[in-house]
Amino acid sequence: MRRVLLLTVVMICTLNVTAQIRRDPVGVNVNTQGPTTVFISYGNVQGKIAAEAVWCAGLVPAAPDIGMKCNPASTWGRLPARYDLTRTSGVNGLTDIMTITQNVARRAYESAARGAKSSFFYVRRFIDPAGGPDEYVFVICRLAGGGASVPLALTDVKLQFATEKQVLSTRVGEAPPALSADIVYNGTGRLAGRWEVVLPGDEPPTSEDLLTEGSLPIELRGQQRRYTQLERFNVFLPPGGRHRLEGPPPSKLPTSVEGLYLVLLRVEATNDKEGNTDLAALGSGGGVVTSGGVAGFSLPVLRYYVGSTNPSLEAGVREQIEQILPLPGFEVQRTAPLEFTFRSDLPDVVLSRLEVRDASQAIVLSAIVDRSSGRYVAPSWLAEKISGDALSWRVVGLNAESRVVQSSTWRILKYSKAKEQ
Repeated sequence: MRRVLLLTVVMICTLNVTAQIRRDPVGVNVNTQGPTTVFISYGNVQGKIAAEAVWCAGLVPAAPDIGMKCNPASTWGRLPARYDLTRTSGVNGLTDIMTITQNVARRAYESAARGAKSSFFYVRRFIDPAGGPDEYVFVICRLAGGGASVPLALTDVKLQFATEKQVLSTRVGEAPPALSADIVYNGTGRLAGRWEVVLPGDEPPTSEDLLTEGSLPIELRGQQRRYTQLERFNVFLPPGGRHRLEGPPPSKLPTSVEGLYLVLLRVEATNDKEGNTDLAALGSGGGVVTSGGVAGFSLPVLRYYVGSTNPSLEAGVREQIEQILPLPGFEVQRTAPLEFTFRSDLPDVVLSRLEVRDASQAIVLSAIVDRSSGRYVAPSWLAEKISGDALSWRVVGLNAESRVVQSSTWRILKYSKAKEQ
């Protein structure tokens, strides 16, 4: 039996030598009983486009493509689009946030309980826009519980005031109740960051601003929008999986001006030996990228209103239009299909209007999309109408009378000059 396993590993490693794309980590410990989030760096991507990512129990040769791909008979799940946070990074590099869902973790555990191997695979496919073979790159996932050997990652965060109200209303000069964050996590290490507040009149945060720093490639760290800081925190999370983080004293929450306030939990990246990646080893940069505190989702916000209660305002801010893909700064190939995905749970929105503008701020595309769809594929002529290499897009929510209910922020993309060759 040992000879068979050894031969299998040798075959996998030998076949994977032909693959040009490198990754770090090559293998990672994951939670046996719940979701796991891991920061992965890829090197030597050479302009290839990241496609779908799949989990499976076994691999087969990808020939005539490159690498090893999932055996279709042992596929367990696919990374949902809302969790896909791949971004370009460094020199011919890319970062990926692998969020293993509860369903995949359960299937892996049940398979191991029946006597199968206690490891499985995460396989990301890369497309060559020049027409070359696809390339498959796998990461080994080893079942190991959710303790100290698993990367420090947040899997769920809930913010609340010490009250049952979802949207708190208070008077000018009157301090709100105490607040806290209930955090579910894997691994162990330092949780560091700060509490911030968005004042009335400030530009609201985007879903990108609400990601933890450990979820971003190194180039984007420090570029998220900053707000008024209330208090910093730096606590140790033992390998227990749950922690209640107390918020700043209520006296620090501003209430001097009437309007809506948003309290934000900003989590900074910390050193985590189980989850850090080495860019130098991948040939995509220099140094180690710390990823302690990674999360595969945008952190929630906590709202309170100062002044007379405005029920319509309270109802309107509970949800917002969320742009999903393409991600900010994504490089688009002019000859490749450009797909936009988004989500809106606003009760008054009936239709959505997708708008695309070029560097001159001129609207070059305006399309009406059914709210339930949340998906639009741009026509092939769009690339020819774009002046320059930069473009941006947003989604506008419309009610039954075609009036604007809410708009997302403009998200910037760019056409890659290298891919025009």
